[in-house]
Amino acid sequence: QVKLVESGGGLVQFGGSLRLSCTASGSIFRIATMAWYRQAPQKQRELVAAETIEGDTTYSESIKGRFTISRDNAKNTVYLQMNSLKPEDTAVYYCNVNAETLDSGIYSKSNYWGQGTQVSVSS
Repeated sequence: QVKLVESGGGLVQFGGSLRLSCTASGSIFRIATMAWYRQAPQKQRELVAAETIEGDTTYSESIKGRFTISRDNAKNTVYLQMNSLKPEDTAVYYCNVNAETLDSGIYSKSNYWGQGTQVSVSS
């Protein structure tokens, strides 16, 4: 199993910045993709940004140029640097990883979610 621990959320004013972190732990063999999703009230969860182990990145159009995803493979950690925050960025942000585990000789590949961290942007 893989456990994800997120941190870095909070309340910030319009135009401010926050940095989210998510660290994965467990019997991890390899993490193919690390991503951030968000879910605002009464809205569906949406992909914000993702990065593959090869370094390829994907961004939602709504945050391009303002947010940057990065990962530290040695630490199994993914970051989301959020600049120029807007009230419409207010949401619960979830870390997601597609991880391969090797536990007691048993190989497994699965998708894991963090518990979520609240980001609130005031106008």
